[in-house]
Amino acid sequence: MDLSEFTLVPGPTEDRLGERQLIDYRTEREEMVKWLLTFGIEPEKANGYAESTVKNRIYRMDQFCRFVWDREGQYTTAVTHEHADAWMQELAYAVCSDTHRDLCQKAVRMLFKWRAYERGGEEWEPTITFSSNDGTTTPRDYLTLQERKLIREAALEYGSIPSYNNVSPRERSEINAYLAQRFEKPVAEITKRDWERANNWKIPSLVSVSLDAALRPIEVERSVTGWVDLENGILRIPIEDSSKNEDNWRVSLSKRSVSMLERWLKQRATYDLYDGRDELWLTREGNPYGSASLRRILHQLCEIAGIDYENRKMSWYTIRHSTGTYMTREEDLAAAQTQLRHKSPETTMKYDQAPVEDRQDALDRIG
Repeated sequence: MDLSEFTLVPGPTEDRLGERQLIDYRTEREEMVKWLLTFGIEPEKANGYAESTVKNRIYRMDQFCRFVWDREGQYTTAVTHEHADAWMQELAYAVCSDTHRDLCQKAVRMLFKWRAYERGGEEWEPTITFSSNDGTTTPRDYLTLQERKLIREAALEYGSIPSYNNVSPRERSEINAYLAQRFEKPVAEITKRDWERANNWKIPSLVSVSLDAALRPIEVERSVTGWVDLENGILRIPIEDSSKNEDNWRVSLSKRSVSMLERWLKQRATYDLYDGRDELWLTREGNPYGSASLRRILHQLCEIAGIDYENRKMSWYTIRHSTGTYMTREEDLAAAQTQLRHKSPETTMKYDQAPVEDRQDALDRIG
């Protein structure tokens, strides 16, 4: 069963666990996800949950596990009903919606159902329950201007390490061990080039260009070096790669994105991974970025930036919708239509509305 689209170990947990703990936790999660997908709803009939349901629930299960580790002061997979009740108590006092509380509770019940069938435990019945009918609505799935700025800055911090010459021998040894794990090579083979590679411009350029060009996930996947026109500061997306369109597109880029792309293209030319390949950005495994991997990057960027995305539809399209909203405000529908590569102006019309902060300012002015 292919679990590559599932976030088995979210970033905060991966950063927290040691190597052996990480292997143990990932193995436990793999077994759980496979069972939920195959047997989760009705084990006797091999009727499992939908992938989308499991993907949403396992992140909240991970939050629960981190709560248990904080409470116990150590890593453990031996979660108990008392742990679950304590988390519900904490959620009851937390500043969050009942929808979030309810989804967390469903996730924990799912976890204990798996443990009951596969680990000899008992299913959990919570002492308090939450209703998701609280009248709240999911925030519109676009980044505000401030969030766009924070995401750009977070991309510069993403995966970065200190300069090789600015650390002590002990720190250098620790970072070498981290890079060995990150790049999957022996510590003895880590060199200065690996330090430079850790601080490359791949993710900053990917994020900045996506913020400018409102790239769909499929367009990130199809991006090649031949699209880049640094001299004119544009992406030239040919007809065969213009998702949902029937024409070639010339998409404007900011000076910042052009500068990042220029740096990345120079670095990219030195990496063996890209030999004989024309893809603009590849994962460490040599694959083009897809929707799931882009979503994981955006969630990690939100964590770095301190942006709460728990109750938001935070996918790569969030970036695209943000660009459409503010391009329409700053310019007009025609400019937004071209930048977003819409064949029909009617498609762009959904962005022809004032962002919430503009409407709030208007209310303040009219009293």
